[in-house]
Amino acid sequence: MDMLLPMKKASALLGVQPQTLRAWDRSGVLVPVRMPSGQRRYRLSDIEAMMGKAPDAGRTCGIYARVSTKKQEEMGNLARQQERLVAYATANGYKVALSASDVASGLNPKRRGLAKLIKAAQDGAIAAVMIEYPDRLARFGYEYLERLFGVLGVELVVTVPQGAEGGDAQSELVNDLLAIVSSFTARLYGAQGGREVRQQVAAVLAEAVPGGQET
Repeated sequence: MDMLLPMKKASALLGVQPQTLRAWDRSGVLVPVRMPSGQRRYRLSDIEAMMGKAPDAGRTCGIYARVSTKKQEEMGNLARQQERLVAYATANGYKVALSASDVASGLNPKRRGLAKLIKAAQDGAIAAVMIEYPDRLARFGYEYLERLFGVLGVELVVTVPQGAEGGDAQSELVNDLLAIVSSFTARLYGAQGGREVRQQVAAVLAEAVPGGQET
């Protein structure tokens, strides 16, 4: 009969954090036996097999997708972005251990999906992060996040070539510019004055970038 090991022992043998084992469970990389109490127990044979193929164990990744508005999510943009990232990761030999996403502006630093992604990197649960292009991760400050992942030993992979973002990214840039305008004008002119200036700027941007402004 195969020996069953507790998570602490399994993680020690494999040289990974317990969080990594949980991520491998979710992605199917290493599936434990569930006891009636709900605790995980790992087959010694599975551990030994995993130890014999360490390169595969190290090619776990997290994917991160983001859209700015609920309308974009409802149109299926977020789901399609996630599907493309999973396809890219699989085609390049990665196991997707985490799928994180946000419906929020790239200017917003308080995003749950981004926080989840960073925590997985800190816990050693992923070896790489897949994004379609830099603006998905952050509108400003991308270089700091890139440096953070580098310090944590996590590769940051941008799957779409520079300059090939397409109309959706252009539309989001317009919305982010309007968000900046709204924030500053509201402070200068109050809520009502801020809305009026925003509407004027939105009209100008709508003419300059057709289809790029959402209200």
